[in-house]
Amino acid sequence: STLIPAVPIILWWKDASEERKLQEESVRTKVRIPNVPTVDQLLIEKMQPGDVILFDRRCDLCADGPLAALNCFVGRRLLCDDEDGGVTGVRSANGVYDHCGVVVPGKDRLNNELLLLEATAGEGVVARPLLTRLEMSRSRSVILLPLSSPGERNRRNENDDEFDESDKTLRLKEALKKNLAKFKDSAVQSSKNTNYDSSHSLMGITGALGYGLNLHDLSPSPVSPSAWVVVSALQSCGAAENVDGRAAFKARVEDFLRDHRFNENDTIRLRPGWKFLPPVVLRETSRSI
Repeated sequence: STLIPAVPIILWWKDASEERKLQEESVRTKVRIPNVPTVDQLLIEKMQPGDVILFDRRCDLCADGPLAALNCFVGRRLLCDDEDGGVTGVRSANGVYDHCGVVVPGKDRLNNELLLLEATAGEGVVARPLLTRLEMSRSRSVILLPLSSPGERNRRNENDDEFDESDKTLRLKEALKKNLAKFKDSAVQSSKNTNYDSSHSLMGITGALGYGLNLHDLSPSPVSPSAWVVVSALQSCGAAENVDGRAAFKARVEDFLRDHRFNENDTIRLRPGWKFLPPVVLRETSRSI
């Protein structure tokens, strides 16, 4: 009798796992024409370390287990803005974002390899090739928030290519890359040493409940584990502020969508001169799918 309630969960998990395997096989066998970049590759060429990617996930396709799916549902219910504007009255027109990652440099510096650093239930804190991560995503919507450093030329202005950045700006960007690479290595190794993957989902549920009960200032868990990792990475490279020592712990994914220059609360505070450029849509599907 105790197995009867578990049958639907087992069947759902089986379907979600098979869906992921099919997606992995689709990406593995994808026909790639030499010297003809895909749309994803063209988008990635414009990305730089420090850029943030937000995901509007489909919790029903979470293949990392029932607890991971529950974490996804609870996080969306308590941390995300709803269809009518949500708890904060601000919402992106492209989706409801509950997960995020930060673009970091890979080991292959000559080919400008880029990885996505994120906190996950299946692998803990992990850095995966950016192209593969985007192709594997089954999220409803995925958007990019380009990070702009002080004095950096506008990457979105095609006529701005002749703008020469100062030596100070170039040194700042190089320091950002080095610090992000160090943070990536440290975070991934720490995740392995502490078996973070086994506690990610429970940590996320605890953090979301703490936020929902307005106890997040006292909670030992970050409000959103994925936002915690990303904000911590931005703080480590000098792009984000840490005013009260708990900025990363209190961060929500959708806080990235609010300009810190015009919002006091529910925003990611960046250091003077740093800013996020307007979002770029990487993926967008129907809300009903």
